[in-house]
Amino acid sequence: MLREYIDGLRARGELVSITRHVSTIFEIAALTARFDGKEALLFEHVKNEKWKKEKEVGAGKGASERSDSIGRVVSNLCGTRRRFAYALGCDEQGIHGAIAKAVNSPLKPSMGEILAGNTTRTLDVLPIVMHFEKDAGPFITSSIVFARDEENARQNASVHRFLYLDESHMAVRMVEGRHLHKCYQYAKEHGEDLKVSIAIGVHPAVLIAAAYQADHSVDELHIANSLLNDRLKVSMTGNGLLVPSHAEIILEGRMLKDVYAEEWMVEMLRTYDHRRKQPVFELDVLRYRDHAIYHDILAGYSEHRLLMGMPVEAKILNMVKGVVPTTRQVVLTDGGCNWLHAVIQIRKRLEGEAKNALIAAFAAHPSLKLAVVVDDDIDPNDPKAVEYALATRFQADRGLIVIRDAKGSSLDPSSDQEHLLTSKLGIDATASLLKDRSRFEVARIPMIDDIRVEDYL
Repeated sequence: MLREYIDGLRARGELVSITRHVSTIFEIAALTARFDGKEALLFEHVKNEKWKKEKEVGAGKGASERSDSIGRVVSNLCGTRRRFAYALGCDEQGIHGAIAKAVNSPLKPSMGEILAGNTTRTLDVLPIVMHFEKDAGPFITSSIVFARDEENARQNASVHRFLYLDESHMAVRMVEGRHLHKCYQYAKEHGEDLKVSIAIGVHPAVLIAAAYQADHSVDELHIANSLLNDRLKVSMTGNGLLVPSHAEIILEGRMLKDVYAEEWMVEMLRTYDHRRKQPVFELDVLRYRDHAIYHDILAGYSEHRLLMGMPVEAKILNMVKGVVPTTRQVVLTDGGCNWLHAVIQIRKRLEGEAKNALIAAFAAHPSLKLAVVVDDDIDPNDPKAVEYALATRFQADRGLIVIRDAKGSSLDPSSDQEHLLTSKLGIDATASLLKDRSRFEVARIPMIDDIRVEDYL
């Protein structure tokens, strides 16, 4: 299904194939950054160069590529809202609705064929990319982790990044309190390693479902199948977990209960996160298709931000609509890294509704730091329009909410990252209903949309 999606991008003119040899060390990341917000990239010939620290090999580069390495890499798959919508089979205005429908009506996928292809016991066949100069090392960035939640008798799927340590070990970044961490803690408390399977190279709809912070009772593969209109097939891995049958690469192994490694990485804000001791994954077997395609996501750039942010937009919209039914749109802004800042568009009926919307938004997404509510004649995707609303409809003495010492994002370097505390700012930039609406009407010129300037030149 990933290959079908890539073929579709090619047919739409949204894929650029790079045929010259490129290195996994910085070159793929640099090219992906240059195409940020533009086309997806398919690197046809990748040199899988092994990264070594400068203290080991001076210049920072190690041996040349392995002859049996996976040689194709795709990046920037969902790097625009247009491509994100294409992955869900809708237009850009239908993204939130498609996600909400899938979350509310998940479909159990049917069983597919047993995973076929090649097997190995080394991670070194993977073209793991070194992205940023001060990263702890090469990271797998598009990996979906499947694990069993023994308490709920459910399977969980979530997106995590892995730091390459050696040919059979990686450090896994987990957020405390999230579902995978809960599964890991349960196994550890029972004296066991956590069995996991990891998928790399799947249809973007599966990534979107895994990125959605669903209730612990919901299987994300069921959400993915709903997003794919009941076309998803799943297969059983050797450790008893279900994974997408179409995955390009599957890793089977264990998160070790008592082994940890230090890691740090670039996050959505495009800043380096602080160093953490994280659990270590140990590989049992790696399976991959013939001519497999490895998916790389560049941290802090559009694909990373949209994959994480768009499901959260849908979640915020759903919760705010429950409080203010006339809510039209929620946008996590590019300037706010598609994570920390939101603009909420409502059709205001009563004074006070905007503040209710702000409170609901902060409750829906604890990482949210700034939220602005605007009227339905203001385009929440247009920063100039939002600033216009601030200039003409906002009064600080009555439209401002400041919440101190609230739970916030661990990523924000201006916050109390140790205790996860931040200050939140809510802004009501809606027109007052206590004044005649005509006072806020934006003047327009008749015929302006019909005029063709070239007809007059």
